[in-house]
Amino acid sequence: MSDPGTSAERSLGQLVASATAEMSALVHDEIALAKAEIRQDVKRGAIGSVAIGIAGVFALFSLPVFSFAAAYGIHNLGLGLAWSFLIVGGAFVVLAALLTLLAISKFKKVKPPERSIASAKQTAAVLQNVKPHPRPGHEPEAEGQERLPA
Repeated sequence: MSDPGTSAERSLGQLVASATAEMSALVHDEIALAKAEIRQDVKRGAIGSVAIGIAGVFALFSLPVFSFAAAYGIHNLGLGLAWSFLIVGGAFVVLAALLTLLAISKFKKVKPPERSIASAKQTAAVLQNVKPHPRPGHEPEAEGQERLPA
């Protein structure tokens, strides 16, 4: 009917060992998938960062041009040239102060990722007793023996 050694006649120890090996393989595969996804996201993030950096450089170069245009525009309204530049410079200082206050309020709200930390601790507790997945070409080492470097 059924040959000895089929899944119907496997011992509990064999089933636990098989389940442990499968769980270990699953964890290794999930880690490999996460690494691949992170690499792809890092590449996309790097390209986006470069684009934003270049845009920032262009915006920075345009700032003096617009500053002069604003100052000369105010001057054309009848104010002295010195007062015109002072008004434009003061506007930049007020803008910088407002942005600084906004940044400080946002930084105060930054907290550690509590849910992720709790989830990682829970996963570590579950996987604490899982044996590593045997890799092809590597022999399991006897307990108490150290592997010597080649």
